[in-house]
This record gives sequence, C-alpha cells and structure tokens, in this order.
Amino acid sequence: MPATPAAAESNKGAIAAIIALSVAASLFLFWLIYVHTAPQAFASRLLFLPSIDALTNGLAAISLMVGYYFITRRNIRAHRRSMITAFIFSSIFLVSYVVNHALHGDTLYQGHGPLRAVYFAILISHIVLCTIALPMVLITFFFSLTGRFPQHKKIARFTLPIWLYVSVTGVVVFAMLHAGAK
Repeated sequence: MPATPAAAESNKGAIAAIIALSVAASLFLFWLIYVHTAPQAFASRLLFLPSIDALTNGLAAISLMVGYYFITRRNIRAHRRSMITAFIFSSIFLVSYVVNHALHGDTLYQGHGPLRAVYFAILISHIVLCTIALPMVLITFFFSLTGRFPQHKKIARFTLPIWLYVSVTGVVVFAMLHAGAK
C-alpha cells in the first residue's frame, strides 16, 4: 500500500532531522578527537572508560546477533527487545567514548610493522562506517517505532551488517591499541 503524501512528507522531515543530528554528532566527535586538547588535570582519572567502550561494543554486537536470530525465527517481540538492548549498549558506548576523549584525548597506536597497516585499515573502515551507521540506525529505529515495517525491513538489511561491523571492530581497535601499547 503506497504511503499517503502526508506520511511521505513526515518521513522526509524525520529523516532530514536524523541526518542533520547525525552530521552534527559526527562533526562534534571529529572536533573532540582531532581538535580538542584534553586537560592534563584529568589524565589519570576514569582510565577504565576504554574498557567500558569495548565491553559495550561487544555487548551491542551480541545483542545484534541475538536480534537477528529472533527475527529469522519471526519472534518479533524478542527481536525488538534485542535491538533496543543493542541500541542501549551503543548509546552507553557513545557517552563513555565522548567522556573518555574529552578527558584523555586520542590514544595513539604504538605498534609497528605489518600490524600497524592492519590496525589503520580497520580503524579507517570503522570510522567511515560509524558515520554511516549512526543515521542508518536512527532511521531504522524510526521506521520500526512508527510502524513503518516495510521501510524498516528494507533499510535494516543494510543497517544490521554495518552496525555489527562497527561494534565488532570497536572491540578489535581497543584490543589492538592495548596490545600495541605493551
């Protein structure tokens, strides 16, 4: 059944707002990581935040896989719970990530040799796909929460693998940063 003109206009407005919010968030994160100078007074505080980032990314990835399992079994209620759980974990990650970078700045990779190239390939793909994942996740949730299930299903096919990749590579980047620091 085709969408009414009012519904289509509502979709466009909401999607435009989501994209604008996502662009603003990405620009803020770029500033925070590459321009902002972390205050030295906080250098030794809350040093556990990168571990929280990795944990919440890992839990988001698990929740995404569980949600995928449930939707393939047509268990919509469990799917929805799993995806909301993944969203909560990703949101906790984002808050922890922002606080960590505001307090500590960026962590530089200390490894050498071929692993350095692997690290940067993973990091670059992670960063690029993060900026794509944010609006996709929000749009996918918008369609689901507003009952626009055909649109939800259409975009979720792309959102899930990107979101999952970003969550998993977040853990990989953390592990490589900490292995390279030793």
